Amino acid sequence: MKAGTRGSRLAMVQTEYIIKELSEITSEEVKMEIIKTTGDKIKDSQLYNMDVKGIFTKELDKAVLEGKVDFAVHSLKDLPTELVEGLEVVSVPLRESPREVLISPYAWDEIPEGAMLGTSSLRREAFINYHLKNVKIKSIRGNVETRINKVINGEYQGIILAEAGLKRLGLEEHIKQVFPVEYFTPAAAQGALAIVARENNEFKDILEKLNHTPSAQEVKAEKTVLEELGGGCQWPLGANARAEGDKLHLYTILLTRDGKVISEVNLSGPLSDAQKMGEKAAKIIKEDS
Repeated sequence: MKAGTRGSRLAMVQTEYIIKELSEITSEEVKMEIIKTTGDKIKDSQLYNMDVKGIFTKELDKAVLEGKVDFAVHSLKDLPTELVEGLEVVSVPLRESPREVLISPYAWDEIPEGAMLGTSSLRREAFINYHLKNVKIKSIRGNVETRINKVINGEYQGIILAEAGLKRLGLEEHIKQVFPVEYFTPAAAQGALAIVARENNEFKDILEKLNHTPSAQEVKAEKTVLEELGGGCQWPLGANARAEGDKLHLYTILLTRDGKVISEVNLSGPLSDAQKMGEKAAKIIKEDS
């Protein structure tokens, strides 16, 4: 069995984790194949200034479809809301933390006026503007370690990153502050992985064993909101679903780029109604917009 992955350290760590999990349920040998994606080749543009659909996934999709690899491991938040025909998400493993964190020498409430904060995410820019009106925001690119070093070197006074990536890379020591999801709401599917394979893949039965139903339902609710709005990651939208037993709680917030709240939705329902809840939240957001 061959696993396709992007070449970043984080992508490889995530794929190695899946390979390790697979080794505990099958004797099938799994090898890792690194595939360069369009997103990895772009160093200087802000993501929301580009046609981002599949920017981190297109080449991996092609490799899976052509049978060069049997499956690919993705950060689920990078997956387009609609997969390429012939592919499916066969498994969503246990989710890591969806929360956002601050990397900075300053606590969030102590960030000085005029400080330079780095992000290439429209959602993060909107949340920074929502909470802090007196800072400057500058685009930042590069892998997690590169971004952290830009803070250490003083190029930026702070950056916002996903806690999941830092935990997977063992870089938690750099976290200054962890934000509650209601305060700095993450992107849909943040912290979750997706195993994508060809439909009717011969290894599907094995790959499906890694699925974690509560995580999969959380992500389904969040991604359904995006799908219904049709915006991909071009919307300054935070979406977070939390499974508690057989219940699901969904919170979404849509902001303008300069940080004004357009819509805020809180829903609760049965875990099995994840898609319906996502559809309902999107309907309310559209009405508010």
